[in-house]
Amino acid sequence: MRNNLSALDKIVAEESTPETPIYIKKLDEGVQAEANNDGSIFIDSDTPISEAKTAISHEKVHIDQMDRGDLNYDENHVYWKGKKYSRKTMNEGSKKLPWEKEAYKKQ
Repeated sequence: MRNNLSALDKIVAEESTPETPIYIKKLDEGVQAEANNDGSIFIDSDTPISEAKTAISHEKVHIDQMDRGDLNYDENHVYWKGKKYSRKTMNEGSKKLPWEKEAYKKQ
């Protein structure tokens, strides 16, 4: 774990809300943050401080997409505006995916 934990804690405290709590945890390699179906966000404990707010902002777009009913997911699929995408065949996080286009644009 990096020595940025106290700085990351501060960012999380500033960005977290009762509706969208943010938790620091170790995520899979290459994953900086994740939006969850319950409205929470996980941010990786190793996310560089210089990228933390952008990562959280990006995931907040996904939370909004889920709140609107445009985005949902389960273990095997991502659902975007009624269309089903297999997680086995996609490059998750790709800027080409329709839900990611909006998130990258607004982050």
